[in-house]
Formats: sequence, C-alpha cells, structure tokens
Amino acid sequence: MNKTATRARLEPYPPAVSPSPSLCPPFSREKLTLWILFATIIPLTAISANHIEFDLRALGGGFEDVANLIARMLPPEVSDPPRIGELLLETLMMALLGTVLATVLSIPLAFLAAANTSPHPLVQRAARMIITMCRAVPDLVFAVLFVRALGIGVLPGVLALALHSVGMMAKLFADAIEQIDEGPREAVRATGAARLSELVTGVLPQVIPAWIGTFIYRVDINLRTSVVLGFVGAGGIGFALQDALRGLMYESAMGIVLIILVIIAAMEVVAIGLRRTLLDPASGSGPAPRAIPASSSVRPPWTRDRIIRTATGAATVGAIVWSFVHLRINPLAPIASGGELIAVFGRLLPPSIDGVEAVLFTAVVETLAIGLVATVLGAILAVPVGILAAGNISPSRPVYWAARAVVLVVRAIPELILAVIFVAAIGLGPMAGALALAVGTIGFLGKLVADSIEEIPSGPIEAVRSVGGGWWDQLFSAVIPQSLPQLVGHWMYMLDVNIRTSTVLGIVGAGGIGFLLMESIRA
Repeated sequence: MNKTATRARLEPYPPAVSPSPSLCPPFSREKLTLWILFATIIPLTAISANHIEFDLRALGGGFEDVANLIARMLPPEVSDPPRIGELLLETLMMALLGTVLATVLSIPLAFLAAANTSPHPLVQRAARMIITMCRAVPDLVFAVLFVRALGIGVLPGVLALALHSVGMMAKLFADAIEQIDEGPREAVRATGAARLSELVTGVLPQVIPAWIGTFIYRVDINLRTSVVLGFVGAGGIGFALQDALRGLMYESAMGIVLIILVIIAAMEVVAIGLRRTLLDPASGSGPAPRAIPASSSVRPPWTRDRIIRTATGAATVGAIVWSFVHLRINPLAPIASGGELIAVFGRLLPPSIDGVEAVLFTAVVETLAIGLVATVLGAILAVPVGILAAGNISPSRPVYWAARAVVLVVRAIPELILAVIFVAAIGLGPMAGALALAVGTIGFLGKLVADSIEEIPSGPIEAVRSVGGGWWDQLFSAVIPQSLPQLVGHWMYMLDVNIRTSTVLGIVGAGGIGFLLMESIRA
C-alpha cells in the first residue's frame, strides 16, 4: 500500500459545513407563493362574506324551522322496497359505467395533455382546453341536455357522468404522468422501442396505482352525483327522492337518504381496503421471494396482493358487462341519435346573454363569493377532521373511526338536500348555498386530507417519535410539512368544485348563477 493511499485512509473526513445559526428552513419560492396565497384569500373571503351577507347569527332564528323539518322526516320509512331496490341498483350501475366510460376517454386525453408525453405544445393546449370544458359544465346541465336528446332513462345519466368526470380524471391522470420518474422511460427509449411501447412499458406501470386510486374516488363521487341526476329524469334513485320531496313525504325521503348512506359506507370500506393494498403492496403477501434462476419463469408469484388485484379487475369487468345487460343499454344509441344530439347541443351556440345582461355579472360574482366562503369555512372544519381520520397519525382507533364516520355521513348527503334544509332554515339566498357547500366540503375535503396524510412517508414521523416527540410534535414537525403541498392543492380543487356546484344549488333558491342557467336550459 502506497503512502498516498494510507494517508487518505487515515485522514479524517472533511469537516461538515457548520449549520446556520437559524433553524428555520430557507425562504423558497414555494413558501413565498403560499404566503401570497394566504394573504390574498383572507381579505377576499371577508369581502365575499360581506357581499352575500353571510351572518351565522341568522341560523339562530332558523333552528326551529330546521327542527320541525327534521321532525317531519322521522321515523324514516321505505314505502316501496322493490322499486327503491331497483332504482338503487340503477344508481350503482350508472356510477360504475359513467366512471368506466370517463376512464376510457381520459387516458388518451391525459397522454396528450401531459407536458412530457404530448406530441406538440398545441396538442397539449387543445387537450387541456377539452378537459377544462368538461369540468366547467355542471353534470346536471349535461344530464338535462342528454335527457332532452335521448329521453328519460339511465343512458343520459351515464353519459352526463362520463363527460363531466373527464374534467377531473383526465386532469389527475395527466398530473400523474408529469410526475413520473423519467429513468425507466429513457431506458425503454434507449432500446429503440417505438413510442407506443415506450409509453406502455415506461410510463403506465408508474401511473397505474394513482389512476386506480382516482378511479375508486371518482366512483364514489359519481355515486352521490347520480342521486341528483334523477331530479332531471336521468335515472337512478333520484327519481324516488324527487317524488318523495315533491309529495312532501319527508319520512320516505329520509329513508332513501339512509339507504344512500349505507351504500356509500360500503363503498368506503371497499375503497379503504383497496387503497391499503395499493399503498402497501407487500403487506400480507408473505416472505420476500427468493432470487429466480435465469432458467426459471419470470412471471411474478401469486401473492395475496396480486390475487386481490386480479380478482378486483375481474369483478369490475363482470360488473360492467352485467350492467350493460341488466340496464339494456345500447352502446350505439348515442350514434343512432347523433342528429338529435347535434341539434340539442347546437342550440348552445352561438353563446348569447340576451335577456340576462343586467343580472348576469351580479349572479357570477355571487356564485364566486359563495364558492370561496364555503371552501374556506369548510376547510376550517375539514382539515382537523381529516387529520384525525388519517390512520397513521390519528391518536387512537376510536377517534379514527369517529372522524371517518363524520366524513362518511356528511358525504352521503347530497349538497342539493343540504341546500333545501338551509333554505328552510334561513330562507332563499346565497347564504343557504354557502352553508350547504361548506358542510359538503367537510366530507369531501376531509377525505382528501386523510388520504393524503396516509400516503406520506412514515420515516419522518418515526424519527420524531423515536426522539420522544409527542402527537403534536409529530403533527407539526413531520405530517404537515410533508402534506402541505397536497393540502393546498386539494383546497384549490375543492374551490373549483364548489364554484361549479354552486351553479346547481340555484335550482332550489340557494343563490348564484344556477337559477339563470337552469331557466335558460329549460326554455
């Protein structure tokens, strides 16, 4: 051994760079953006609340009316169980078929809209524009148009759910594609593979888990949405709920809402199981497999995780086929009714505001104000509930299940029903719409917060716990710093959803542009 090597081995490592006296993290562009966002939202929320005359004291005088309405809903009853059961089955099938069709449409759109897979910037902008248009048109508006073109039934509901779902699913699919590790894709490209093989081999395996999670979440959303679509004749259990409300049969309405709650609870249990399988695929799958000799089969072993995935996929395909058969849906019906569809949707062009010029701007501002106030108020309650509903940070199992129950119950009640209750309590106006959306936000945003926290790496939490950090230390030192970007993104998405949903609540007099929109479509 020469002297240089010996000296290099004996000399100590270079001294570490002395830490900065301040323990605060450096001021980054992301932190600046976050502070600007907070500084903008707070005054805008105050201005919006003042614009719609939002005053929680108004609820005090409406408690008696709400109590009377709830008393008329008890005890809940189901007047025609066979009919309710058939309509409930229709609702489940609508949600499934609508989400499947949206997935089929979203996958190619996502590849065209993702910056790292789009063939050209113009194609990317065009795809993003289509996605935005699908998200901008409320599902209820799609349903009214399809019912007018195809008639009353389940098919208009499936098409309405599918087109509107593309706005969310294609966007999240594209975002997942843009976040992939480019290494596997570049390795496939280096072998000289075609572009399609590059996408299938280098991109799809990385994004499929996120896509499956989006699919499961969208089925849950579409299940709730399909209830509302029945109000305009687009099939499902909404038919029965509409009949019960119009006939002032509140006991039957409450019975239907409880049935919906049970179904969504079952969906939640299934979703939790599937998410755990996706997030921890090695869990319960047995010991790590031994190295496979070169001459052996390269097929992966049939672990519990693989069996669950295969069985779930087979069950989904079977449910899709059976839904088509049971509902007697003709996939070619939209093509056969193409002329009528073109005529109905063609009436939307050219855009015109004749007759509503004087009130349109005020209605738009009111809708934006309703969405902002509802999202901020709902987030104040949803974030704590979501933290307690996250299995990896919740202080105890009873607290976890109680928080999950709150999220589940709130999500089971459509915002349209909540708007009816608040209109009965405080009267017509935008405040009723803001309160209905705020309560609905607790369910949706609370679930998103809980799921995001459960997906963060457990290392920082374990590190804080190992040095004796308590629950609050783990929350503020390990959980919030990791999940904050996702929480801000979820809040922005919820704001987008609430602004669009507020256009629908105008149907029951809950303010905003919804009343003008529905009157224009019905004319």
